[in-house]
Amino acid sequence: MSAPSPHLFNELHWSYWRTKAFVSALQLDVFTELAKGPADATELTARLGLRAAQARDLLDALVAMGLLERGSSHYGNTAESDHYLDRNKPHTYLGDVMLNEAATLGADITAAVRDGRSREDASTAQEFYANTYADAERARSFQRAMTALSFTSGAALAKRLPWERYRTFVDVGCAEGAVGVHVLRRHPHLTGIGFDLPEARGGFESYAAEHEVAGRAEFRGGNFLAEPLPAADVIILGHVLHNWDLDVKRELLRKAHQALHPDGMVVVYEALIDDDRKRNTVGLLMSLMMHLSLPGGFDFTASDCVGWLRDAGFRSVRAEHLAGPESMMVGIR
Repeated sequence: MSAPSPHLFNELHWSYWRTKAFVSALQLDVFTELAKGPADATELTARLGLRAAQARDLLDALVAMGLLERGSSHYGNTAESDHYLDRNKPHTYLGDVMLNEAATLGADITAAVRDGRSREDASTAQEFYANTYADAERARSFQRAMTALSFTSGAALAKRLPWERYRTFVDVGCAEGAVGVHVLRRHPHLTGIGFDLPEARGGFESYAAEHEVAGRAEFRGGNFLAEPLPAADVIILGHVLHNWDLDVKRELLRKAHQALHPDGMVVVYEALIDDDRKRNTVGLLMSLMMHLSLPGGFDFTASDCVGWLRDAGFRSVRAEHLAGPESMMVGIR
């Protein structure tokens, strides 16, 4: 029997993050500062004493949430934000309602945007993963979260790609292997490798056995920063690139190109930020999450990824919506 979708959980999860971003904007006095007049990102972040990369994601998330407006370059309050969220308008200001009810809710975002501080006390993404997998309970919780985050996209990916042309795939950074399970259950002719840090093996093998694909799902432990990727017809990079800085993003795509068989396919899926950075709130909030937990990590637009894929040697590169807030990029070797 198929497992139910974690759609409701994900909806509540992103509602929570929308509220966190809103509270952080109040703590940072974004609306009060913009009540003085529109400002471009450089001017606004300087006036508020914020870090540019983190602040850009927060400001654009506020645009996507309908709390700010952005023209060609300048941010400004909406009519509602100007009326109700400027603390210098005491007769209409409502921000204290949120701040009193959730005084520390946005504190981690606020610290990251002001100081660049990681809430995980990690100085690099590598350190974050070392800390996560050093604790068995934390590792298990992390793997479960990755399954919830990837479940709907994995099901769509299993339906939407021309799997009949291929025989093997590698799911890079597989966690429990939920995406591979979707693919294997729908396409009995395929075999798949889940490639992740060695500590992920137990969760992967348990999940594969539970879903009756253990005979076609192999776990391979390794570190993709230090080793080549396993060879295959298809390489999947789901919720992987956004964890890393630009140099690592590019290197992983080069490794994928090298590992693929001729005419093989790479698939990158993420909550891609729309090219205008005005609509996909989840993509912008996800980028904020990367700043919070994985120093150097950030989310990106389809246009960004098209350029990286072409630079890595891929052809026939395309982007298309996958499921919910997520899209996939596909390239052929």
